[in-house]
Amino acid sequence: MASDPIEGGFLRSLLKPLFDWLERRRARPVVDRDGLGEFIRTRSAHVAQTSLYGYLRTRAGTRFPELFDNDEFVASINIAKWHVWLDCVSDLAVHAGGLLQRHAGGNAQAGSLMREIVDGILRETGAPAEAGGEYGAHAERVLARISLTDWTALPEQEDVFGQSPSSLVYWAPIVDELKQLDEEIVRNSVRFRWQEVRRELDRLLDAGAVLVSARPNAQEYAGKGD
Repeated sequence: MASDPIEGGFLRSLLKPLFDWLERRRARPVVDRDGLGEFIRTRSAHVAQTSLYGYLRTRAGTRFPELFDNDEFVASINIAKWHVWLDCVSDLAVHAGGLLQRHAGGNAQAGSLMREIVDGILRETGAPAEAGGEYGAHAERVLARISLTDWTALPEQEDVFGQSPSSLVYWAPIVDELKQLDEEIVRNSVRFRWQEVRRELDRLLDAGAVLVSARPNAQEYAGKGD
């Protein structure tokens, strides 16, 4: 029997709301580059897994646990999980970079810092064997998005978080006919999951401290843009 790919097993997925609540209670302020990278990595994993498994659970109903008895289906779930995570990292990194850029005003660019952070996340994660052969190319597209973003002219927040909803629709191992019927609901559900993450980042992020920690001369602009 294939193992449940949710970290900690199927029981953990049932208890996940409690773990999430405990995580938020002990969440620390984001005051440096490493802290922002950890926030992006972990919250992206949370949105990717809860969105994917929530969709599968809704479609499968009471048969949801049986899905994990099928090795081929589990392999498809794992591939989807990693690709949706990549696009979650992409969306959240662009959002976080926009917050930093607005704080810094015209005195700094967030692009190089966000490129370093996302590159570090991807290097630390590596290329998971269960992610499939397209993972590496997808990761490069994420880095390309960060490199090409105009941080001074970002779209509205809902448009920034556009890759992850599309990713779930594309990668979820559900027949295309059903995904077409579900598409609007699925997209809205992913956008809804980002709302709490955005509020949490607004509460925890000390943009000035992150900028100071990232660049030795950041003291010149750390307090600007407030």
